[in-house]
Amino acid sequence: MISCNMTMSLVTQRIKRIWYSGQRSPLVANMICLVHLVEKYADVSYLYNSGYTLLRDPHHNKGLSFTEKERDAHYLRGLLPPAVVSQELQIKKIMHNLRQYQLPLQRYMAMMDLQERNERLFYKLLIDNVEELLPVVYTPTVGEACQKYGCIFRQPQGLYVTLRDKGKVLEVLRNWPQRNIQVIVVTDGERILGLGDLGSQGMGIPVGKLALYTALGGVRPSACLPITIDVGTNNEELLNDEFYIGLRQKRATGKEYHELMEEFMSAVKQIYGEKVLIQFEDFANHNAFDLLAKYSKSHLVFNDDIQGTASVVLAGLLAALKVVGGTLAEHTYLFLGAGEAGTGIAELIALEISRQTKAPIEECRKKVWLVDSKGLIVNSRKDSLQSFKKPWAHEHEPLTSLFDAVQSIKPTVLIGTSGVGRTFTKEVVEAMASFNERPIIFSLSNPTSHSECTAEEAYNWTQGRAVFASGSPFAPVEYNGQTFVPGQSNNAYIFPGFGLGLVISGAIRVHEDMLLAACMYLLKWSH
Repeated sequence: MISCNMTMSLVTQRIKRIWYSGQRSPLVANMICLVHLVEKYADVSYLYNSGYTLLRDPHHNKGLSFTEKERDAHYLRGLLPPAVVSQELQIKKIMHNLRQYQLPLQRYMAMMDLQERNERLFYKLLIDNVEELLPVVYTPTVGEACQKYGCIFRQPQGLYVTLRDKGKVLEVLRNWPQRNIQVIVVTDGERILGLGDLGSQGMGIPVGKLALYTALGGVRPSACLPITIDVGTNNEELLNDEFYIGLRQKRATGKEYHELMEEFMSAVKQIYGEKVLIQFEDFANHNAFDLLAKYSKSHLVFNDDIQGTASVVLAGLLAALKVVGGTLAEHTYLFLGAGEAGTGIAELIALEISRQTKAPIEECRKKVWLVDSKGLIVNSRKDSLQSFKKPWAHEHEPLTSLFDAVQSIKPTVLIGTSGVGRTFTKEVVEAMASFNERPIIFSLSNPTSHSECTAEEAYNWTQGRAVFASGSPFAPVEYNGQTFVPGQSNNAYIFPGFGLGLVISGAIRVHEDMLLAACMYLLKWSH
């Protein structure tokens, strides 16, 4: 005999299935409204024919925090030890356990296990200990987690859309149990941090980003959807790894790739509406700019690598100018790295200079120089440059090394977004210090092992005069009797609040003025 609780659960599921299949008569509409009200305000116990099931639902499980009354109401009597433990004591115990681990990856795995077991405790823990745990659930540890994702994979935390799903993407999205999605973070895994093509194992990035959307931005976990678009990988090591969890084929490109993305973007809008925020994450340069340009006209899209990075770095620069002096227009900027982050930051700097000085943006771009893998970007290279690099090609003799560019241009600000570690060498940093009393040096590449230089190197090589910031955290540095606390220019300071603002404002497009507004507000909190 089927229990009343189980019957209610089956009826609820049946009504939802009818609604999402497209049979939306007035009667079904009224019934689905009733279901949503019941789910929102009524006791959740009817969804479970056993308290044992509730204990395995991370969205509602409270572990030993269930009170005596709740244990009776949810059929938990006997399924838990008799002790009732407060959430505060649970947090104390977990933090004690986390600190026993020797390796950051062990802490990451423990945190992910907690998220899959007790969601509310996971977020409470992260919110209360954000400074200590941010480097665990996000950069730099998430980079190693993605590299080893196949080995540490236990159960899916997001949605996978693959080439095999072409023509069925709408159906795949409908398999996700939550319908009121407000924020999607999506990657195709081709450029994970500075680690390159990790294919399907890039899922750790959307999962980590959305954890911060909840912990730092206040977006409900049930309104967040991490997605990986799996079109293969060109990483031979992964293709030969028996534990790799993605498609074992070379990465699709061109028409095949863009048709899948088109189907995906259309399906997202059809199911979740035009106000759902789609955050592109860690796409390779050749796709990132094209996707942002194409879909920014029809969808609420945001590329954190291009736009989020630009906002937080501009805020950091404006904060640095409080120490160094001068306006944005009075400084000269040299970037190592001309990809998404580098050109995104450069464009927002030029935009803000233009706003402050009323000069044409083309003129303002001349204050900014970029070095890529082939050297300084100059006019003589313009014909061979990718389109997103062409605005930064200025009149200058060709130079192939960063050191030569520093010596010739004499920048006051040096910014690294190359993804290549130890490229701000001693001679480069000492050159910056030779003609700047307070050189501004931002070493932004993630994870820490890919940082252009360390905080210790920056302070030591400039005799403690550098104004330094990095993408991943560095410990305080002792130099000549002084303690220097490195700044951190982390996108986590921008994207959770920026995304929340887009969601609650009902925005349907992202504009540059929004990015500048976010930057200026962050500046108020810098010190």
